[in-house]
Amino acid sequence: MSELGLTIRRFCVFFLITVLCLCCADNAFAGKITGLRIGQGIGSVRIVFDADSDFNYKVFTLSNPNRLVIDTQGVDVSPAVSRNRDNNIFVKNVRVGTTGVNGVRIVFDLQKPVSIKKAFMLAPQSNFNWRFAIDLEASSERDFLSKIGNAHALTSSDYNSADVSKTDKSVVASKATARTNRRKIIVIDAGHGGVDPGAIGYSGTYEKNITLSMAKELKEMLDKKDKYKVYLTRSRDVFIPLRERVKISRSHDADLFISVHADSARNRKAVGLSVYTLSEKASDKEAAALAEKENKADIVAGLNFAEHSKEVSDILLNLAQRETNNSSAEFATLLSRQMSKVAKTVSNTHRFAGFAVLKAPDVPSVLLELGYLSNPTEERQLRQKSYRRKLGQAAVKAIDQYFQNPKH
Repeated sequence: MSELGLTIRRFCVFFLITVLCLCCADNAFAGKITGLRIGQGIGSVRIVFDADSDFNYKVFTLSNPNRLVIDTQGVDVSPAVSRNRDNNIFVKNVRVGTTGVNGVRIVFDLQKPVSIKKAFMLAPQSNFNWRFAIDLEASSERDFLSKIGNAHALTSSDYNSADVSKTDKSVVASKATARTNRRKIIVIDAGHGGVDPGAIGYSGTYEKNITLSMAKELKEMLDKKDKYKVYLTRSRDVFIPLRERVKISRSHDADLFISVHADSARNRKAVGLSVYTLSEKASDKEAAALAEKENKADIVAGLNFAEHSKEVSDILLNLAQRETNNSSAEFATLLSRQMSKVAKTVSNTHRFAGFAVLKAPDVPSVLLELGYLSNPTEERQLRQKSYRRKLGQAAVKAIDQYFQNPKH
């Protein structure tokens, strides 16, 4: 080969290598984490990373010193993240480094022991780009030390653990399998009860009895699926304050909360099923009036439960409820669609109102109004087990569809 030919060949090889390197560098960091926000609730904290694309992650804790570790893949991290000063009683001193192949590690020093409750990615919506959220709760030192390391890591489904040890790979795989196979937890809330009868039907039917029957029947259907763990807020005729119902769903670490009700109206021709999700500003006057009526249930029997302080409410709603509301709306759409196949529904079936019972900041929640007890036909239908069974079957289909989304 001539010297000129050899020179040309070397140049071509050099050019190809350069192009490949540039492509690899481009692929290594397909996106960027652009910001960090930290919000503190009562005994909890939510860490939110803003990003311009989706990315893979692994979240775990380490000791000596106690720290929270987030390993990422396929994303760069803005220097602004390491300059964040949103320190609080849980986390401080964020640091950014590298890990594995094309990985970036973000580390928070912990001021108190914590447990990692959730780690999840949120797709762009409204004025927000991609967001990655981590929910932490206060923990005892003993519990913290029992859950450190890769064995208790939360990872995205596509996290590539090829650059970790065989032990780490098996741990990550078993952890992912455990999360996938875990039975979803559903809390069904039978509205009203005890001294609070709820709506009273055309012929005297109490709403509290209809909702309890529906809740029990829906639980029975879901229990047969063997992939759900179902709890009732009440299984008998007792009064439970609205905020206590929210606490029950959170105490079970619920994946979904369904509050069952039946409506009433002065106009006895009013007919149709509806599904509500939370809104601080009701979708229409009818929804606002219904929310006002239902929320007054807390003062039955002389009990009046104070709202959270404005500061705490703002934190919960702004940092947590925004994401939860998205999931609630997704389920409400599926539920409305399935119910419309077996029952009459109101126009704009999915509505919004400020129901207190929907205000769990971290549990997707809907309120299902089965129909109008003030309407003679719907009252008669709701008293029939065969009709309630049709409604229950439709609800089960919507629940199955909702949990087919790996995000949930």
